[in-house]
Amino acid sequence: VVIRIAEIFIDPLLGNIIDNTNTKWGRFKPWQLIGGTVSAILLVLVYTGLFGLVNVNTTLFIVLFIITFIVLDVFYSLRDISYWGMIPALSSDSHERSTYTALGSFGGSIGYNGLTIVVIPIVTYFSWVFTGKYVESQSGWTCFAIIVAILGILTVCSVAFGTKESTTTLRAKAEDNGGPLQAFKALAQNDQLLWVALSYLLYAIANVATTGVLMYLFKYILDNTAAYSIVGVIPVITGLVMAPLYPILNKRIPRRYLYLGGMVLMIVGYLLFAVGSSNLAMVIVGLVFFYLPQTFIQMTAILSLTDSIEYGQLKNGKRNEAVTLSVRPMLDKIAGACSNGIVGFIAVAAGMIGDATAADMTAANIGMFKVCAFYVPLGIIVLSLLVFLFKVKITEKMHDEIVEELEAKLASGEISE
Repeated sequence: VVIRIAEIFIDPLLGNIIDNTNTKWGRFKPWQLIGGTVSAILLVLVYTGLFGLVNVNTTLFIVLFIITFIVLDVFYSLRDISYWGMIPALSSDSHERSTYTALGSFGGSIGYNGLTIVVIPIVTYFSWVFTGKYVESQSGWTCFAIIVAILGILTVCSVAFGTKESTTTLRAKAEDNGGPLQAFKALAQNDQLLWVALSYLLYAIANVATTGVLMYLFKYILDNTAAYSIVGVIPVITGLVMAPLYPILNKRIPRRYLYLGGMVLMIVGYLLFAVGSSNLAMVIVGLVFFYLPQTFIQMTAILSLTDSIEYGQLKNGKRNEAVTLSVRPMLDKIAGACSNGIVGFIAVAAGMIGDATAADMTAANIGMFKVCAFYVPLGIIVLSLLVFLFKVKITEKMHDEIVEELEAKLASGEISE
């Protein structure tokens, strides 16, 4: 939790370092290679128990583990920020950016959802190879980490050596991005970025507040813990289906309508949760409405933040690519840092703690749970929708006009390098 809170301040600083990197390989690819390789190596180190130190000196292991984990987290953040920050460096066209974002999100879905499926079989298999027993062992987990590290290095090399950053006028004349204070000042002056960020933050808080207590819904209200696995299956399917659909639909439907439509679907999901919280079939339908639009909402937020880069450059003369794209993961981390507190509050307020069972739940307990888990997040989602509807002005058409105006002003020297 401490690290996640610290990252709220660290991520923009890392983005500023990336934005001020100038090499013959570009701004982002060096950090892809460095961040990806170092974090992969440190991942293996962690999964070996620091080469068995965990079994020799626990105190020293804990101290070194904390240091190693922080360094791992920083280098992985460098890889993550430079990856998403590269989107505006590949193209200034909104629709092309939506394709890149969709491909990245789709690949991510395959990665983390696929990992969930194969982790135990991989660990068990290599445990059997080295110990002769089908149990989880240190050797099994170490082999698993090595496989993940190899995949991490291979994929980071595919980005570092397989992509080419554009050298358009927009980027060529924006090499001096200033220090951290100037970067934060530029972000603070970018009203469109801030409104998108606020709308997404409200969505993220509502999302974690609800997803964090779905287990309680199945355990204490539905009294069907075994059915909770459906909560994992639905987002896997919806994520894999919706990510590749996004650029296809975006060719015909403006992004803001995909975002607002997604919010409406989530609202329907919340209403189904509230009305049918004791009915498994209605809860499942509610989960579909709840998870179905989330890929669209998240991808639209990324693209809106991406397009706000040119808006900010036109407004204040600074082009902060990586810093701007570090905002979304930063918002997710803020919401994540709040998650435990929110979940704990709801559990205590609804009496869903200790040895309590579904049979112990009173109408007041259930009512309190529904207010905290569904009605309050529903209100936050509605507020998120209203912020986006009335305050976020950048559309694909407006972005094209901004790019044209920016190119003209750069060419005429009205905006200096």
